[in-house]
Amino acid sequence: MKHPASGAAASDGPDRPLVEGRTIEAVPETERHGRPRDLFAVWFAANISPLTIVSGTIAPLVFGLGLWPGIAAVTLGNLLGGFLMALHAAQGPRLGVPQMIQSRGQFGSHGSLLVTLVVVFMYAGWFASNLVIAGQALHRSVPAVDTSGWLVLCALAGLVVAVVGYDLIHRVGRWATVVTLALLALCAVRVFLAPGVLERAADATGFTLSGFVGMTAIGILLQITYAPYVSDYTRYMPAHAASRRSTLWFTYWGSVLGSVLPMFLGIVMGLAVAGDAITGLDTVLGGTLSAVVLCSFAVIVVHVNSMNLYGTSLCLVTAAQTFRHSWLPGRPTRTALIAGPLALGLTLALAFQDTFLASYTDFLAILQYVLIPWTAINLVDYYLIRRGHYHVPSFFAPGGGVYGRINGPAVLVYAASFALEIPFMHTSAYTGPVAAALDGIDLSWAVGLLIPTVAYWLIARRRTAPDFLTATAPAPALPQEGS
Repeated sequence: MKHPASGAAASDGPDRPLVEGRTIEAVPETERHGRPRDLFAVWFAANISPLTIVSGTIAPLVFGLGLWPGIAAVTLGNLLGGFLMALHAAQGPRLGVPQMIQSRGQFGSHGSLLVTLVVVFMYAGWFASNLVIAGQALHRSVPAVDTSGWLVLCALAGLVVAVVGYDLIHRVGRWATVVTLALLALCAVRVFLAPGVLERAADATGFTLSGFVGMTAIGILLQITYAPYVSDYTRYMPAHAASRRSTLWFTYWGSVLGSVLPMFLGIVMGLAVAGDAITGLDTVLGGTLSAVVLCSFAVIVVHVNSMNLYGTSLCLVTAAQTFRHSWLPGRPTRTALIAGPLALGLTLALAFQDTFLASYTDFLAILQYVLIPWTAINLVDYYLIRRGHYHVPSFFAPGGGVYGRINGPAVLVYAASFALEIPFMHTSAYTGPVAAALDGIDLSWAVGLLIPTVAYWLIARRRTAPDFLTATAPAPALPQEGS
């Protein structure tokens, strides 16, 4: 694959359009731009949000963990999950396509469709979860607008950023990083200075093994949920400039630090202050300062939800293109495709805002059951089987090209892995026999990671044809609607 430096340089000039015109097709080298270090800001800002603070409160409020066990579980989970998530980032510069398009290389064009649709509902769930927390925080600061009104306003702001696309999302990420660092530092200082807050948190010593494992799993899952779209934000980067190592580590540390720091704050708030984390911040910060902080959270929520809507549009185009191989829409259709998921996310936010924490915890559990086996198969295929070599035109070809419509072994391993997770599951609606025997310890995430890793490697290394390993040509540019 050729990586002309002149093409990458030219793409950084003023000729690049403000509104992104591409959707799922491979990005040619002449349009590549950006630096790996930009990824730190994107993922740091995506994680430092009110929702991540609330996620930290799950440690004491749901799992009954004290301060240090909670911090240890959150740190361990994010360090492990963040590495798996960041491994996906290298796929973008190498192949130039969105993550769920690349998944056709493992499952086939039709076989990857199920996971693609699951990811659409994942986006809707994250979109709704962020809206609920933002709406409640903003209503607390500006009560003249009710929570539902704030939900709509934040949703529309995220829509605007998503429609403009890739470059604006990166730019808002840089702005949001500055805002979030300032907010986090301010909140931390006030927590340290607030009388009795740290003392009450430090005195909490609760610990159960099931709670520790459960919170570790949530840390892992919070990171892995980015895996289906992390390479969407690296695919415009020049392959010669964005090495595997640089994309991995800038993504990794941005995402991990952006998660653990606000989760630590959430643990302290959950232990020290009666009520939820947002109420706790309001109590600790005081009226005026609390209003400034909570309103500033809207910037972060707009950034995060623009990523959710942007990713949704790419997944919906991917799903439709499975059956219409010559269809690669441009700006108008990409905008229209966001409307349905936006409406679904708003509906979920309005419906579950009063029972948010319980619904959110179950939502995370369900995601881990379906996403962890997928990420294991994807990473084994990319790093151990094909070593980054794919025939990109086949991703868009009728019948799936060299990858076919359905890759039976991959689909079978995925289905079997999910079935083997069932006895280990633990949610409010269902507890499997193994989880019950282990006093509620949910080890389904470990099963969903280990079983497909070993099984797919054993099967795929014997079946992968040599031409898969040598075909690396990028997909040709195809005409776009409305370009």
